[in-house]
Amino acid sequence: MLTTVATVLAGLIGAGCVLMGLLAFRAPQAAAGFGIPDTPTEDPTFRAWLTVKAVRDIASGVFLLILVAGATPHLLGWFMLAATGIPVGDALIVRRSNGPATAVYGVHGATALVMLVISALLLAA
Repeated sequence: MLTTVATVLAGLIGAGCVLMGLLAFRAPQAAAGFGIPDTPTEDPTFRAWLTVKAVRDIASGVFLLILVAGATPHLLGWFMLAATGIPVGDALIVRRSNGPATAVYGVHGATALVMLVISALLLAA
């Protein structure tokens, strides 16, 4: 039962990554929600970097969805554990950029915590 819940949550995180990447293509101003103050969403150079991030978000989400569809819970758990470094790194970037604590802890930190719990559930299966 817990393995199924963890697998569904992992799938939702994968789908969320894909959606974040697609949103960055369609609405670059959404990047301001990442938490870095004064995000220059109208700057063409920033938009180029945002496109790079969008492609990586989409690819990360697709990797996760592939594992949800075909991997063992144990392999999915290890992947989720490794991928937890992404929101941890994001939190550190926002913190270093003097971003709001709500983005550091409420967005990136909470995502990392959820991913860590999912990893533990899958690895315990």
